[in-house]
Amino acid sequence: MKRAFLILTTAVTFTGFSQTNKPLVSAFSKSYEYESAQKYDSAINELTSVYTATSYETNLRLGWLYYLSAKYKESVSYYQKAIALMPAATEPKWAIINVYSKLENWTDVEKTYLGIIKSDPQNASANYNLGLIYYYRKDYANAKKCFDVSLNLTPFGYNNMLMSAWTNYFLGNKNDAVTLFNKVLLYSPNDKSALEGLSLIK
Repeated sequence: MKRAFLILTTAVTFTGFSQTNKPLVSAFSKSYEYESAQKYDSAINELTSVYTATSYETNLRLGWLYYLSAKYKESVSYYQKAIALMPAATEPKWAIINVYSKLENWTDVEKTYLGIIKSDPQNASANYNLGLIYYYRKDYANAKKCFDVSLNLTPFGYNNMLMSAWTNYFLGNKNDAVTLFNKVLLYSPNDKSALEGLSLIK
């Protein structure tokens, strides 16, 4: 009897939540339909009509829709709100990186990767991508720190091996560079970049 009462109470609770949430669910549903038809402004309008600043999900979705409609500043604004609402979440951080990249705002791209790594130090993708930023800045010491993490996690990953090889080459770690370039050749025989690297080391 007690169990039946608990089940009934739970059902009533969820029913109430569903009824209260119905306009929001409808708005999300219609926004997906408009997105599929590439009618991004209409999709945005559906969500702004039921918008509340404290809704993580709505801010996240609006960030995405503004990104699709190439309104990058608005997209950043909504993604930042989502990040503020749930600081531990990584999905809005990965999403906002795409927007910052479109805006060529590399400083904020770097800061966002650092934020992801702070909460997830062993994140292979964040470390690799941050390593690329440092590499192209010719900050090889910091690039190596990042590439080392991604390489340790995926030792036979092509990009990890190749970028680590070139980073070690520019740092003067020739033995490590040779080893890594040769490992690249195991993954991709006759790889032009690896062969070029080996040809430079005497």
